[in-house]
Amino acid sequence: MKLRQTNVAKLSEGVFDVLVLGGGINGAVAAAALAAQGVKVALIDRGDFAGFTSSNSSNLAWGGIKYLETMELLLVNKLCRSRNHLMRHYPSTVEEIRFFTSIQKGFRMPVAFVFLGTLFYWAMGRFFTRPPRYLTRSTIAREEATINTTNVSAGFEYSDCYLHDNDARFVFNFIRSSMNFGGIAANYVESTQARREGDQWVVDAKDVLDGRQFPIRAKVLVNACGPYVDQHNQLSGQRTAHHHVFSKGIHLIVDRVTPHKRVLTFFASDGRLFFVIPMGPKTCIGTTDTQVDSPLTEVTDADRAFVLDNANQLLQLERPLTPADIIAERCGVRPLAIEGQGGKADWVKLSRKHAIDVNEADRHLSIFGGKLTDCLNVGDEVVDAVARLGVAIPYLGRKWYGEPHDAVKDEFLHQARLMNLDAMTHPSSSEPLSVRFWRRYGANAFGLLERIRNDPAEAELLIENAEYTRCEITQAAQREMITKLEDFLRRRSKISLVVRRDDLQDAQGLMEACRILFGDQAQEKYDEYFRTH
Repeated sequence: MKLRQTNVAKLSEGVFDVLVLGGGINGAVAAAALAAQGVKVALIDRGDFAGFTSSNSSNLAWGGIKYLETMELLLVNKLCRSRNHLMRHYPSTVEEIRFFTSIQKGFRMPVAFVFLGTLFYWAMGRFFTRPPRYLTRSTIAREEATINTTNVSAGFEYSDCYLHDNDARFVFNFIRSSMNFGGIAANYVESTQARREGDQWVVDAKDVLDGRQFPIRAKVLVNACGPYVDQHNQLSGQRTAHHHVFSKGIHLIVDRVTPHKRVLTFFASDGRLFFVIPMGPKTCIGTTDTQVDSPLTEVTDADRAFVLDNANQLLQLERPLTPADIIAERCGVRPLAIEGQGGKADWVKLSRKHAIDVNEADRHLSIFGGKLTDCLNVGDEVVDAVARLGVAIPYLGRKWYGEPHDAVKDEFLHQARLMNLDAMTHPSSSEPLSVRFWRRYGANAFGLLERIRNDPAEAELLIENAEYTRCEITQAAQREMITKLEDFLRRRSKISLVVRRDDLQDAQGLMEACRILFGDQAQEKYDEYFRTH
């Protein structure tokens, strides 16, 4: 809490070069890229970082194979390059995973033709991943007994990537990076109005927690409000070439349905891609694609029925999945960028490509669309646009992303071996502590080793099946601006996605975690979470 209080106080001091509105993936990479290259930058979000669309994805970083069908070859080429770039620079976080795909009889295209598409996709990806493989029906039945092969014609296996931790954690690491480079970021701070005064923007900001209002001044304003870009542009009087339409997608989290670490891929009853995705000790199933008029959505009974019905039809389970099997739900909208201010879009052909509209006279940027895969390009493009608006970039070209150098990783793993860290891993954990610590925290994981060396109890799990140790929670309290219990359970971690609410409420270690995170406010924050969930 102290980190947030300090940063909120700094927001009204002086004039920033750039103020970024929105702490989703677009805002996070914009702030990280600018701060690393010497720009004086601030970022605010009226909720928590990655609190909306960026915490409700499929956790996949993929090259857009589905866009081959609509012949968006340039987009697929760009996304494949972006995926490969992420894999190179985040090898512990963005991991190659196999997509085990089965095609039902009567599908709209011959299986052999679709398989040729995967070969073309592999080629467009510069052969960076393992090659595709054709699967006969008998091979599918032998290698993945979970799939119901009754109506399967054949299939194939190809590679893309997924985020080993959750999407919100990936986004937050960019926020944290921006602060490491001197940026000022604060969650639960809302822009209620924005206007030009002379050569500056003045944003009327409100601390959502206590209601206090104060101005923030900046030379350039970046609107990265995700689904709310259009809404904020109305507040600030901006007219843009693009605007958003929304597609709602949901995922259901259930107990693990297959022991294999791969994505099972199908075409659902509506013809769209349908995934069964590994999520640690659980499985994430989805998604839907429903056009909606508002960013505010929720999972409906019809949504649940669609996902469960397709899962039960496509999978061969010991018993059918029912609503009682649902551990958690993810629901969000995909903001899709289209040109113009009116009319209807061709919904089937819409893609997740991004657009950045620049108002040079007002020194204002609006970021539309986008996805996790393409995030590094967004950061670079924002820096270029800000430079064209006359803001000095003192360290232009400085690398602002990626894991620490291999030598740093080797040193961390060596220290971990010397203290026999992995022997302290709890039996319920899905991976050794050394692997998890490095992936989540990079060079900051050295601090965890020091805490455990001083007190081995720091390596203990506080919450059963949560895969979070006491020292991680202590570090989170100091460095991760956790303001509400939901920030920790849902976004800095994925605990609330893999532990049932009742089990979580009964967990003996949760209150201790609250005391570490919130001190004297522990009971208040605990009660607030379970009252609203």
